[in-house]
Amino acid sequence: MANIQLYSLGSPNGIKIPVALEEMGLDYDVHTVDILKGEQHSDEFKKINPNAKIPAIVDLAGPGNTSHPIMESGAILLYLAEKSGKLLSKDPIKRSETIQWLFFQASAVGPMFGAFGHFHTYGKDNCDHPYPEARFANETKRLLKIVDDRLQNQTYIIANEYSIADIAIFPWVIWLDVFYKASVQLELSSFIHVTRWLELCKQRPATIRGFDVYGFSEIGKP
Repeated sequence: MANIQLYSLGSPNGIKIPVALEEMGLDYDVHTVDILKGEQHSDEFKKINPNAKIPAIVDLAGPGNTSHPIMESGAILLYLAEKSGKLLSKDPIKRSETIQWLFFQASAVGPMFGAFGHFHTYGKDNCDHPYPEARFANETKRLLKIVDDRLQNQTYIIANEYSIADIAIFPWVIWLDVFYKASVQLELSSFIHVTRWLELCKQRPATIRGFDVYGFSEIGKP
């Protein structure tokens, strides 16, 4: 049994963790939490994450050699980076910037992209007013512009160093296209630096292996 027990699914938040684990070279065991069947609400899973959300991990060799459950994708990425010594710069300025962009994803990218996707994909049956989708589409494009500007003169989110900040953000950009089918509405191709960066992230061998864990690359295909 590996020290890291992964509980997740092929969603933009859920896929971050196997991608990071593959980059870090940490051994892990995979557990699929089927949210369509409500498995996230089981008493067993809520002992790991009381909020009943994926992803979550349990580090069987946690602090003090104890079993340590961790919830929230950003917190998991930070924990694993510190544990492995990878994907988080030891330079204090770059480290601070990485954590800032990790929080940017958790507080802005995830909630706003997700809200747009809800009204674009699911909400039409319950809300026929155009305002919610338009409001979150505009906010999604604003956030994409922030990332695009950040990448204008550098390879990755933190200068030229691939980090947990990249892993936190890029699966959500993929999701806008392959799952929400919103690339035209959001004019994704106009964000040329995001497009270039996204291809770099997707082509990394660890990304390909991480995507395969939960079949992320197959989502949205006919």
